[in-house]
Amino acid sequence: MAYVTSNPPKLIAQAITGGRIWKYDSADALADVRVSGYFSDGYKLGMRAGDMVIITDTDTSATSLSFVNAATASAVDLADGTALTATDTD
Repeated sequence: MAYVTSNPPKLIAQAITGGRIWKYDSADALADVRVSGYFSDGYKLGMRAGDMVIITDTDTSATSLSFVNAATASAVDLADGTALTATDTD
């Protein structure tokens, strides 16, 4: 699928001097979301290099952690990311 600006990443935390944490929920898989330029308005929203991004694939409930690798007015690029897995051995 493709990113739509009506479902932007949400800023959930921000330090006084930078360092933001974003949350993004979409039916798109991490492999799609992490591609450079996926967030077409990411820079305008305030995404900057080093910001953390928590991504949840709403189709599978898979959650991943990534960060903004690069951000310019024309493209935001996320690092490959790490899938977060839950182990419940009780």
